[in-house]
Formats: sequence, C-alpha cells, structure tokens
Amino acid sequence: MAKVKTEYICRACGARFPKWAGQCPDCGEWNALEEAVSAQTPQGPASRGHWAGASAGEVVNLGEVSMDTPAQRLASGLSELDRVLGGGWVAGSVVLLGGDPGIGKSTLLLQVQDAIAQAHRTLYVTGEESAAQVALRAQRVGLAPDALACLTETCVETILATAEAQKPQFLVVDSIQTLWTQTLQSAPGAVAQVRESAARLVQYAKTTGCTVVLVGHVTKEGALAGPRVLEHMVDAVLYFESDSGSRYRLIRAVKNRFGAANELGVFAMTDAGLKPVGNPSAIFLQGQAQPAAGSCVMVSREGTRPLLVEIQALVAPSSLSNPRRVAVGLDPNRLALILAVMHRHGGVMIGDQDIFVSVAGGIKIQETGSDLAIALALMSSLKQRVLPQGLVAFGEIGLSGGLRPVYNGEERLREAASQGFDQAMLPQANLKGVRTKINAQGFNTLSDALHAI
Repeated sequence: MAKVKTEYICRACGARFPKWAGQCPDCGEWNALEEAVSAQTPQGPASRGHWAGASAGEVVNLGEVSMDTPAQRLASGLSELDRVLGGGWVAGSVVLLGGDPGIGKSTLLLQVQDAIAQAHRTLYVTGEESAAQVALRAQRVGLAPDALACLTETCVETILATAEAQKPQFLVVDSIQTLWTQTLQSAPGAVAQVRESAARLVQYAKTTGCTVVLVGHVTKEGALAGPRVLEHMVDAVLYFESDSGSRYRLIRAVKNRFGAANELGVFAMTDAGLKPVGNPSAIFLQGQAQPAAGSCVMVSREGTRPLLVEIQALVAPSSLSNPRRVAVGLDPNRLALILAVMHRHGGVMIGDQDIFVSVAGGIKIQETGSDLAIALALMSSLKQRVLPQGLVAFGEIGLSGGLRPVYNGEERLREAASQGFDQAMLPQANLKGVRTKINAQGFNTLSDALHAI
C-alpha cells in the first residue's frame, strides 16, 4: 500500500520541502509554503530507476520536420482578442486568462464560446457558478443559450470523461482554482491540486487538439494565484486589466508561444458585453477643449501596435522636508532617473518640489520611450507654459543626458500623423531614412530639447 506523506510546496515557484519554513529557500518568497498530502510508493527511492526498462524514443532531425501545414486557428469573434492571441485560438493550445474578480473574464469567454459554437463544438465548465447563473449572464448580454453547452463540475476526472464523450474543439475551465483530482488528498485550491489538474488538462489538449482556456484568480499583489509553474505549463498567459471606475478593459499577453508577447487589446464594457475598441489611441487622449500646462502626448508601443497616450505632470512647491514623488502608470525608479538627469544635465532645479506624474486612461507604460515626453511634461508644469498644440514626443534619456533612439520610430510617426498631429520631437538617430508628412525635429541631448521647447 502507498504511504501517506506530508510535504510543503511553495505556491510561488512550486518547490517541494519536507518541513515548513517562513521563507522559500528557492525563490525567497515569504509565507509561501503550503502543506500538501501526497502518496509515496513502498519502493521509495528505488522507484526512480524505472527508466531502465523503458524503450528509447524516436529522435528526428529538425531539418526534416515538415512545416507546410500552419497551425489551425479558431476566430474568437472579437478582433482585439484575436490580435492579442496572434490571429486566433490555436488548436491544441492551453491559454491561461487571469484578472481581478468581476472584471469580465467569464463574460468575455462566454462571448467567445458563442462565436465559436456557430461552427464547432464547445464546452463551458464552471466550478464557481451554477448553470442557471451562466444562463442568466448569456441572456443578459444577448447571446443564444440554446447553442452553449455548460457543465457544472469540479472533479478533473469527470470533466475529462465528459470531454472525451462530447469531443469539443473549444473548452473553457472557470476556474482552475476550483478543480481537484482523485489522485491527491489535499483540498481544492492547494498548490498540488492546481498543478496536477492543469497538467491533466494540458495533456488532454495536446493529445486531442482541443483548445483549452483556464481562468485563474489574481492575488492582491497582482500575480496569478497558485504556483508559478502554472505559467510555464501553458502556451499563453493573458492578463485582464482595468482602471478603477473605467468602462474600458485591457488584455495584455504576458507570454505567447504563437504570437507577439506584450500585445495589448482594448475593450469597452457595455450592456451587451465586451466590445472591441478599433481606435484605442482616441480613448487614451484626454481630448481637452483647451490645452493645459503639464500635458504632453507620447507615442507608445504595445506589442505590434503604436498607441498615443497622454502624460500628465504636476510640479508644485512642497512644504515637506522630503518632497513627494508619485508616479501612476509609470515606473517610479524611471521617474527618479529622469529628474536626476534633468537636474544634472538640463539645469532644472526641482529638488524642492512635489512631483506627480500620471498616464491618462489607466494604461501602464513599461518602455523607456516615454522618457522625453515625461521630461517635457515636467518642464511645462514647472514653467506654467502650454506645449504647442499638435505636438508628440518620444525618446529614451541616457544617464549622460543624451537622447537614445527607440525602435519603430517611423511607424510611431505615421500613427501620430493619422491622429491629426503635425509636430514631433524625437532623438536625432530616429530621423535617419524617415519619410512622413509630420514635421519632426531631432535632438541629440535632453538639454537641446528642453531649450528648444
């Protein structure tokens, strides 16, 4: 008989330990070890030599592999979601979708199931809601419930048996934290249960060619709940983001084996569900009647698409011995670097000022191409001078005060011109070979750009 063994598994990295500890020795995460119960065979360490009698696998030369047939994709019915996925759902792939509670994950997948069900067999597995609740949501967003197949189950073995009988081409599991398998004795939601359930579903997807979508919870730190190893097991990881109180939803591809990573899709939440936004640059611009000081428009790059976003800055005298530095939608360390370069190489004295920088629209800028726009917005707020209307800026600021070029500069200028902008400030190196209708000015240093503005 198998012996019952208690071990502790890190929910951040999935490492196993025989004893509990306050900090995981592998990844350094605090209070991440959780107790799990597993079965150990009587053979113990001797069972590790099971490969001695196994037959060798077939080794192929990569040059002889046929690549004539491209990966088959299923259209989701939502253009923005297809963009994030790289063209649609790939047959046999496993996608992990995470987001805050109530952000619209179930609504989005129900809309996708309705679009795919027109020509293919689908199955929606819910472990958190009843079938009546799912039917009410489908009716509320205007879908046809008669064409949607739903299963209320949390046991993995039952779900796989049902899938073998129904043979769907698109399977949704909502959510992975509610599943449990009969081979383990730990409670649903434990690290071992989540990992084993995901492994069984991944194996099913690869052997049958069914597209499987796993819904994952997000912790208060903003990471997917469960072991970090879950993100390495799937083919794509998508994050649902939303600004507080905003009707717009953003889907970002953190990992994608079949498309571009860091791709961004924009949706608007309406009474009829989530609707794709065809021109996201328009919603990220504030659209003020009169231009204001401290505002500068930059051209960001998210995945394969340039986006126009507004950088807002406020510089005000501080009554504190340690002035505040607040960055919303930006890296605070990057803001501190820009302030230091402005002081050292630009001669801008703002060390005794409170500084607040924000990205309008709730989007998060992660690239360094926003440096020049941030510096111009800070200078505009400090001097209380409005930047010229129709001006965009982008460029990376180096520690020596120079402006470094960013990639896809010509494509950014074309996007700015299509939105009605006629002036641009950018690094001099980005002007080489650029052909565009916009009046672009190049600068080699941050000091030259600040004096020109």
